[in-house]
Amino acid sequence: MTEMPNWEGFMVPTLKAMSDGEVRHWREFQPLTADIAALTVEQRQELLPSGRRLKYADRIGWAVSFLTNVGALTRPKRGHYQITDAGQQLIKLFPNGAKEREIKALGADPSSPIREYVATTNRKANESTAIAPAEDSPMTPTEQVQIGIERIHEEIAVELLTRLQDKAPGFFEQAVVDLLLAMGYGGATGAGSVTQLSNDGGIDGVIDQDILGLNRVYIQAKRYHDGNTVGRPDLQAFVGALSGKADSGVFITTSRFSVGARSYAENVPTRIILIDGKRLTSLMIRYGVGVQVKETYKVVEIDEDFFA
Repeated sequence: MTEMPNWEGFMVPTLKAMSDGEVRHWREFQPLTADIAALTVEQRQELLPSGRRLKYADRIGWAVSFLTNVGALTRPKRGHYQITDAGQQLIKLFPNGAKEREIKALGADPSSPIREYVATTNRKANESTAIAPAEDSPMTPTEQVQIGIERIHEEIAVELLTRLQDKAPGFFEQAVVDLLLAMGYGGATGAGSVTQLSNDGGIDGVIDQDILGLNRVYIQAKRYHDGNTVGRPDLQAFVGALSGKADSGVFITTSRFSVGARSYAENVPTRIILIDGKRLTSLMIRYGVGVQVKETYKVVEIDEDFFA
């Protein structure tokens, strides 16, 4: 499969999608641009690391921002764009694609219809649009920020597992109860608790999802080190402990599950949710259990309602 174009690679396809001169909303021409760029179904569904936005749409957005900056596109009304004579010329000059530096070079020529690129920090207020990504960068600034955060989370996840593995079993059991409560499994009036360590009957924690405890989530927590895999016998013991109490449960470990354990969980009548070390730390980071926010960065965009 051909790799998805970077933001620069979407500039000429975007101009071609708009080459008929029609005024289109960005939601209309993004799929047209994807068609011209020959994106696969998988590429059209690929999300940014945050999981909140399509990657190809983000890259087209930055391409449109740059093209508007240099005068190849104009924005006649909110959210709508139209190609200019300068944009038509770019298609003729670069039918197979253009680089940011090539278009900037045209803008430096006073006789060119392409405007000189002006960075956001130097631009007049009435010409403000989003700054384009750094030259030669394969990613948009949004991708760079999110991937940077993802790397930080990967490092924190490793440390989280180490910390959990070094603590006493009781600490880990309380941590997984805290996590499930943070995820909302305690309901509005529910509660969670760790069972008595000496007589838990294979149950390490219980979440009451209502004030009377009529709906409960039962938990098994195994604080294993990386080389100690949770096997089928561990799950069979947990299912046995659930007999007569519930028809489902959550099994959480700091290590991983064997193939046999996963197969058993998929086929046993009792529904067992498996959470291994990787998923556990991901959930802890997502729901703020065992971690705290160190710094907050705000990413802003133009408030179209303000300028309507």
